[in-house]
Amino acid sequence: MIQRIQSVFLLLLALAMLSVLALPLWHKVDGLTHQELTLTAFGFQAQVWELPAGTGPVWLIGALAAASAGLAVYEIFQFKNRAKQLLLGSLNLLLMVATLGAMFYFSNKGEQLLNLKLEGQFLPGFYLPTLALLLNLLANRFIRRDEQLVRSMDRLR
Repeated sequence: MIQRIQSVFLLLLALAMLSVLALPLWHKVDGLTHQELTLTAFGFQAQVWELPAGTGPVWLIGALAAASAGLAVYEIFQFKNRAKQLLLGSLNLLLMVATLGAMFYFSNKGEQLLNLKLEGQFLPGFYLPTLALLLNLLANRFIRRDEQLVRSMDRLR
């Protein structure tokens, strides 16, 4: 049913992945030249200077995060088919890992755009997919527990 604990975990997962779209992920400031670079889910935002071409398709982070949030919401309403929920949870795991990988890749690209001696800072939006991974793990655990409970009740009949 929708009011089960795994539905709460999946809803929180969707909110965490949607927050990735709104929050900045990474930030770097060069104190000497006063150049700032911020990574968001849809691109780099530079202050005081023009970004060079070839930073890549940063929008991929936003697309993966939105797909993960959408899949989590869809998974909530598949409560009658727990096997499908587990499959969707596994697919969502892959999407979240891909989101994290893209975030690491583009933050590394951002490191190369400014002074190499200074390091950028990961902002709170960067850590939300890790929270979403944990919530996905918990949701899958409770879905599996429900499936085992139903199977044990079928054996008693």
